[in-house]
Amino acid sequence: MIKNVSLMIVYCLDQDAARDFYVDVLGFVPRTDISMGEDFRWVTICHPDHPELELTLMKPGPPQDPETAGFYRRQLEKGQAGGLGLRVDDCRRTCAELTAKGVTVLQEPEERPYGVEAVIRDNQGNWLVLVEPREFTPEDFA
Repeated sequence: MIKNVSLMIVYCLDQDAARDFYVDVLGFVPRTDISMGEDFRWVTICHPDHPELELTLMKPGPPQDPETAGFYRRQLEKGQAGGLGLRVDDCRRTCAELTAKGVTVLQEPEERPYGVEAVIRDNQGNWLVLVEPREFTPEDFA
């Protein structure tokens, strides 16, 4: 029986820079950093309140075929890669704090039917959505 999601991949071009961004800027904590053969490192981080979910900071490459790995690299280089949704308690305040730390804001906080949402970019080209959620119904989207 599946109990929970325990691991997700966040692609990056530079594992050290990605780890530093998620730890030093976003407040995640480092978990694992192991070299596993030539040019392959297993680097994970987690949110301090949710150690059961690790994010693997992975460079595109094997076991992906070269075409797929190249696609991920190009998306990161263009700043167009998907990333994570991060729940926050105050989207406007969090966005301001991250802006002060030099984080690129792609979309300023805006009211949505489901809460307040902003979009930022990590230092690897991934979009991260900040959401301050609120209760909603399907009618809120009409």
